[in-house]
Amino acid sequence: MTDEIILSLKGLSKRFGSVLAVDDVSLDLHRGEVLALLGENGAGKTTLMNMLFGHYLPDAGSVELRGGDDQMHSLPLGHPQLALKAGIGMVHQHFTLAENLSALDNILLGAEPLLSWRRNRGAARAKVQRIIERTGLIAPLDEPVGRLSVGERQRVEILKALYRDARILVLDEPTAVLTPQEADTLFENIETMTKDGLAVIFISHKLREVLAFSQRIAVLRHGRKVGEMPTSEADGSSIARMMVGADTPATPREQMEPGAPVLELEAVTIRGQSTRDSLKSAILTLHAHEVLGIAGVSGNGQTALAGLISGLVKPHTGEMRINGQRLEKFEPSAVMAAGVGRIPDDRHRDGVVGTMSVAENLIIERLDDDKVQNHGFLRRHAIRSQAEALSEAYDIRGPGQDAMAQLLSGGNLQKLILARVFECAPSIILANQPTRGLDMGAAAEVARRLLEARARGAGVILISEDLDEIMALSDRVMVIHDGILVEARTMERGAIGLMMAGEAAA
Repeated sequence: MTDEIILSLKGLSKRFGSVLAVDDVSLDLHRGEVLALLGENGAGKTTLMNMLFGHYLPDAGSVELRGGDDQMHSLPLGHPQLALKAGIGMVHQHFTLAENLSALDNILLGAEPLLSWRRNRGAARAKVQRIIERTGLIAPLDEPVGRLSVGERQRVEILKALYRDARILVLDEPTAVLTPQEADTLFENIETMTKDGLAVIFISHKLREVLAFSQRIAVLRHGRKVGEMPTSEADGSSIARMMVGADTPATPREQMEPGAPVLELEAVTIRGQSTRDSLKSAILTLHAHEVLGIAGVSGNGQTALAGLISGLVKPHTGEMRINGQRLEKFEPSAVMAAGVGRIPDDRHRDGVVGTMSVAENLIIERLDDDKVQNHGFLRRHAIRSQAEALSEAYDIRGPGQDAMAQLLSGGNLQKLILARVFECAPSIILANQPTRGLDMGAAAEVARRLLEARARGAGVILISEDLDEIMALSDRVMVIHDGILVEARTMERGAIGLMMAGEAAA
């Protein structure tokens, strides 16, 4: 990193209706620097980067870039093509690649004039090869992207930006779907690139990566920049204080003796259309007073496993037992009646009915309860009273009990689902990506509630792509790869990461 400023954001602001998403934010970036941009959900991180890249037009403020003449020049705002031309590349959390095209074609896509008579693929390939040799971002250029691993797709996205001569690279949650080894390799590649002068801004909620790989940290809260510090002077507590205005309490996991089996899978096979929705002779036992972590890279069978436990998918072979009883009927009402509480991975699509009220969503799985209905007629006053009590107990903040659930933020939506699940005191809790997209404070609250359920006697299946979360909360870990479940015989992070990549058995 040098002292030379390559990018300067000055007083950027953006309002969406009555919400001031970004409020007068100024930020500098130095040549060769890795800057971590942190903040709670809704703090304005992605909005700020979208203004830099031209997706959003700011209501106020300016952006300046250092040009080839070594002078700072204003960047026209609201024009992604001009941002690309100026050397700004952005890699989103969800990849934007055409899976039927080769890696090379994806890299070249959009980089050539539409009216060009012919493509000079030889020169283009040579340029990509030079970038690969210089950065270590190895990817099979002639393979269709649909056949590449998640890590290879990530490298193709970055190569795509570098092919356009990016001098500034914005990475939004770059390791969300990578194994620990892939994440470490990615940051090693980034370190190599910064030696050539590339400047990087990355948004992440993984403090281990932030502390290990960045040189400076900037923190947003409620749309404003509340501070920045050299990473060498930061730790988890100081970052948490800047992000939420207070320390985020750690959630201790007490040692507990496992109880009787509450969920058993016996040689369960699900034949899906892809690995994502398939299981191969899965054997699993979950006990009371236990958190069983399911670690794996996205798309390796977690969807099938969650669908099975939720009653949404019927196995082709094998059986599932809940509290010792074989489940005969695979549908959500049957598994809920048997004692399963479900926290889905997509809280917006599967967790709530967005157009129904907050109060209605809180009781939607208890419609046979006499407290919420009388001979088929809803007890509106009782439902509202329960909703108010649960909102206070679980700190659900929003526009009110009668407002549509879709108006809640992601964190508050997750609290609504937690309140609905835990109030039924299920013996089994399926927690599928329970903290995905949540800030540190909301994630800590989810962890506390899961461990409370464990202490009460529930068994928890924790499916997560965040290995740090798995390691912090789980009593045992199983790894899912290519639809196959294997128990990890060690809690060593690196060994589990290798299992996630299908390279070794822990």
